Amino acid sequence: MYAIIKTGGKQVKVEVGQSIFVEKLDVAEGEKVTFDEVILVGGESTKVGTPYVEGATVEATVEKNGRAKKVVTFKYKRRKDTHRKQGHRQPYTKLTIDSINA
Repeated sequence: MYAIIKTGGKQVKVEVGQSIFVEKLDVAEGEKVTFDEVILVGGESTKVGTPYVEGATVEATVEKNGRAKKVVTFKYKRRKDTHRKQGHRQPYTKLTIDSINA
């Protein structure tokens, strides 16, 4: 059984026992998270939501909150002695899917 959920402005396909990385959620490590915005539930019979599946939820446990590796942007203008170096680390939350209730 699998489901497609919406979180952080993105759609993620999840299965029970799977670990996923999503945009940072304001939840402490070890706590449970419930996703109500379930777009599709698949398995023996497929349920497609309009826009969400009624009564379907996905429960997950927060494994850790962290920050991804640094992405460096370097901009320059040739012959102008101008350059700019900037780094960014995107925060994330790692989840383990516990159950899909449909």
